[in-house]
Amino acid sequence: MNKTIFITGATSGIGEACAEKFAAAKCRIIISGRRADRLSKIKSHLESKFNADILDLCFDVQDKNAVFDAIKKLPEDWKKIDVLINNAGLSLGRDNFTDCDIADWETMLQTNVNGLLYVSKAVLDLLIPNESVVINIGSIAGKEVYENGNVYCASKFAVDAITKSMRIDLLKKGIRVTAIHPGAVETEFSLVRFKGDASKASQVYKGFKPLTPEDVADTIFYAANLPSHVCINELTIMPKQQASANHFHKD
Repeated sequence: MNKTIFITGATSGIGEACAEKFAAAKCRIIISGRRADRLSKIKSHLESKFNADILDLCFDVQDKNAVFDAIKKLPEDWKKIDVLINNAGLSLGRDNFTDCDIADWETMLQTNVNGLLYVSKAVLDLLIPNESVVINIGSIAGKEVYENGNVYCASKFAVDAITKSMRIDLLKKGIRVTAIHPGAVETEFSLVRFKGDASKASQVYKGFKPLTPEDVADTIFYAANLPSHVCINELTIMPKQQASANHFHKD
């Protein structure tokens, strides 16, 4: 395919599954994340398995200067981006508004909102008019507020709004902008949310079959490879046993 794909949050979950999916399709891939050891391991795996052309960039999307510096220093032959996948994001805690840790709020907003903005702005001039696609990973939490979701929901509602405004503002450049809103996906997400408590994290997925990262990656791949005149504005994807943010049929 010879497309160049830029994936944030590529060290696990949906981002890693996207890297695998696009590498299998012979794309060139820029993988980014905070964990240098994981990036190196994934880079080696993709190069060995698919003979893929992989560039790894280690930075935290929260750090504006690191984001712009890393993208500014991209080698010349990597400075045309066909697909930007803004996947980096997290949730911290699931506490009532009265009990939340303000530091958790700040980290979620800085990562899920500002991080997406920093990367999108830094990559903007590298996108190809009338060809490129920006895919922002939202959440069902950006469509429905639920109890104890407060600032995480707010951050994903912001992603939804930013995506819609980007679609309007980039219309004249012919750049398509898509939002993918997953429901329950079994990744490191819950382990991070519950700050390493594996028992709490495992309870999230008990009694039903959640989505896998590969399920979401397949959807992202489809949206990224439609004819250039076709744009999926947004798509919500959930497990069969989930009907809304809070409605599950569990065994």
